[in-house]
Amino acid sequence: MNAHTTIPLAAAPTSTATCCTEITCTVTTLAGLAREPAAWDALTARSAGSNPDYSRRVMAAHRDHGLAPTGLPCLVVRRGPDLLALLPFRLGRGPLGLGRIARPFTSPYLTVTVPLVAAGAETAPALSSLVAGMRSLGVAWWWPLLPAEDSVGASVLAALARDGWAGAEIAGFPRPVLDRRPSHEAFLKEHPHKGRLKDLRRRRRRLDEAGAVTIEAVGPDGDLAGAVAEFLALERRGWKGRAGTALACDARTAGLAQALFRAGDGPVMARADLLRLDGRVVAASLALVCNGTATLLKTAYDEELRSLAPGVLLEAEIVRALHETRFADRLDSATLDSAVLDDLYPDRARIAEIVVSPPGGPSPDRLAQRARRQHAARDWLKACLARLRRPR
Repeated sequence: MNAHTTIPLAAAPTSTATCCTEITCTVTTLAGLAREPAAWDALTARSAGSNPDYSRRVMAAHRDHGLAPTGLPCLVVRRGPDLLALLPFRLGRGPLGLGRIARPFTSPYLTVTVPLVAAGAETAPALSSLVAGMRSLGVAWWWPLLPAEDSVGASVLAALARDGWAGAEIAGFPRPVLDRRPSHEAFLKEHPHKGRLKDLRRRRRRLDEAGAVTIEAVGPDGDLAGAVAEFLALERRGWKGRAGTALACDARTAGLAQALFRAGDGPVMARADLLRLDGRVVAASLALVCNGTATLLKTAYDEELRSLAPGVLLEAEIVRALHETRFADRLDSATLDSAVLDDLYPDRARIAEIVVSPPGGPSPDRLAQRARRQHAARDWLKACLARLRRPR
């Protein structure tokens, strides 16, 4: 599918396993959801797919550190006391100021925007109710970061099709992911980039020659607070610190990291991986693990050792740990664009940005065209600002 085609929203059969008359869809807020922690966690634990982004842990961290308002509206599908689906969203201006439009909630620290939805026989009726709630808002939706080809993304598109919506794609990209093989040896044997693996072995030998190399994996029972502090210090020493964009440069984002990657029980667990050289952390990775997928949200490395590629070497060690300890079924790079991980992770998940319009709504092709023009204008402005900042 190219960036300029209308999306064929192929309909799927509606499940009758759950009585749809018992299901309701209403709008609540983050503050309202916070009063139902057990129901929210239960939905995350039994959700289709493996999205941690709209879990209580992640959304509460955004709220508590100023990245999401307490009054953020959320579409919630219920059956009695149980939550069946959840989609935080915003209402605002459309592309290039065209009309009003709704968007799933995003932030720089969210990786996909699929709704949380109960798995199994409840998925289809829950999504049908959610789509009816979307339609009741009376606006089109501008939907970024939708994994359109996975089971949940495809189910969302099918539910929209059943309700008569039309859609068009604005843009898309393949995100590197890695599905666990039977063994690490099997992963290496079938890897399509043998030259890249050879290069990593060479760099690892050079790193071993530079000092004592150790790998540390920190889970819920370990010192996650200490690992996060090591990460924040390492990231701040690099180019992000000099640019003022490192997490530690802002009290809000530093607090967000500490809240996201904390110890504690629940359906979303934190993990940190550290690569040390003579005891000093030279690469660090912070991840959230949910329903079998480890989402590698943040990485940092010592830029003085760039030629030894400590960041990629740590990624390779995480791949080894995935197979040897089986801490997850999939690694998700969580990237928008990563030439580095393209060579290490052989699998792909297509992430799309789309617009969808309800029956009688505005043309999705027109909305997509305007959105592409808005993106082009934004990219042009960023390039101009980058040129102005270059030293003369």
